[in-house]
Amino acid sequence: MSSVNDRGRRDFLKKSAIAASMTVAPGVVLQTLQARAEPRTTAVTSKVRWGMLIDTNKCADGCNDCVAACDKENGIDLVNKPEGADDALWERQRPHWIRHVKLKDNITGRITNLPMMCQHCEYPPCVDVCPTGASFKRADGIVMVDRHICIGCRYCMMACPYKARSFIHAEVAEKLTHTPRGKGCVESCNFCVHRLDNGQTTTACQDACKHKAIVFGDLNDPGSEVSKALKQYPSVQIRDDLKLNTGVRYTNI
Repeated sequence: MSSVNDRGRRDFLKKSAIAASMTVAPGVVLQTLQARAEPRTTAVTSKVRWGMLIDTNKCADGCNDCVAACDKENGIDLVNKPEGADDALWERQRPHWIRHVKLKDNITGRITNLPMMCQHCEYPPCVDVCPTGASFKRADGIVMVDRHICIGCRYCMMACPYKARSFIHAEVAEKLTHTPRGKGCVESCNFCVHRLDNGQTTTACQDACKHKAIVFGDLNDPGSEVSKALKQYPSVQIRDDLKLNTGVRYTNI
């Protein structure tokens, strides 16, 4: 009899939890357990190519939301300046996965603000020069660094035309589980790969941009938001002359 009662209580609690998740407040709907994103169970393939379009007209001068969100998402904000370090030197050497860049048209004088990160090239120079294979490109177009075999030679940093990579000069006392980091390794934007491999479809910088300047998605899917945006707006690649076929495109430059 007790087992029947226990089972009944468990069923009641389960139903109550589901009901509570749907009635927290009027107009508010919480995700149920079944709707949560699940970790990847299959290998990535070239059917998907992740990429983004950035509308520079929407990038506000002085806005730092995407940089702050990237730092928090990847634990870069946990790194503090070493005691006694020179401020200017630290600013040059501290990790930057996204940098704000200003471009000036010498003819019109127009100034354009844009975020610069790893461009996730189809033909990445960083991969070509890496002597250990630590720099590599996944089948879905994401360019990454394997920290286990990175020897810190920094050839990839010299080869990158976008100055998109950082070198970790000091010991890292605090780090996030999904973004392991360590002294002597190179790192850069990875399109929040830990999110994508757990069923999510957005990046931290995209979510944080209140101006909606960043559209992210599958470049191979004609129905994705980023593909629709690329069809609607003329876009350019930074250093298009290098023919790298970047995964990051810009409009209104």
